[in-house]
Formats: sequence, C-alpha cells, structure tokens
Amino acid sequence: MHPSAERFAARVRDEYDLDPVIEEFPEGTKTAADAAAAVGCAVPQIVKSIVCSADGEPVVVLTAGDNRVDTDALAAELEVDTVGTASPEQVKAATGWSIGGVPPFGHDEPIPTFLDESLLDHDRIWAAAGTPDAVFALSPAELRRIADPTDVSAFE
Repeated sequence: MHPSAERFAARVRDEYDLDPVIEEFPEGTKTAADAAAAVGCAVPQIVKSIVCSADGEPVVVLTAGDNRVDTDALAAELEVDTVGTASPEQVKAATGWSIGGVPPFGHDEPIPTFLDESLLDHDRIWAAAGTPDAVFALSPAELRRIADPTDVSAFE
C-alpha cells in the first residue's frame, strides 16, 4: 500500500476508531467517473473533497461526484465575500494531503467542513484515502459522524 494511504488508515484507526478497507487502483481514480468505474458504483456515490479558500481561510467541501461547488452560492451561505478553489500548495498546507487524494477527514489540523446532503441518499459512498489511486467505502452516517460537517446547498 502507498505510504500516504497507510498514513491515512493509521490516522483514522487511531483518531476515529474506523478501520477502512482501502482499495488501490493503478489506473487511477483521479476523477469521480474514474473512481466510480473502478469501484463499480454510480458517480453520485463518490465523495469529492474540495478544498476551497473562503476569504483566504481553508474549508473542505464534501460533494457528490456528479455535483460541482457553486462558489458564489457557497460564499453567500458562509457569509464571506469570496470563495475560490485552493491552490495545490494551499490544499497540502491545510489538510496534509495532495490534490486528488484528499480524504473527507483525517487532516493534519481541524478544518471547517461542509457537506452536500445528496451524499446522504446512498447506502455506501466512496472517498479518497490519501492518494489519487486509493479509495475506501463508508456509510453516510460514518461520514457525518467523523467529518462532523455543516450541511450546505451550494451545488450545481
């Protein structure tokens, strides 16, 4: 297993009492469609962990694979002036993970997290496990319990 996926697995076992079954796909799971094809699920069952900058402060937005973050709507919901996508350097600094492998939780430091409620419509969902090639399955209840996100509706 890739060292970053091992680090993620150890962190969530220790911090959240979750023992994820991590699957690695050499062909990659860089897009939601790639991940869905690899695990054999529908695209809306893929959790995208999008790191944004809200007035310069990092936030994580957990959205379904078929949705996009409406940054203007998110800015309005968060009552900030601007929301934009964080740079790769900002993502790594804020979460400890690189773009494409950012899990929904298990970040280096606490970070405000927001949830696309459409993820709750499924029995199983899949998320990145520390690398662009690694994913793990969990229930929406586990996602909500561990990530402790705030619900938002800023998606297209």
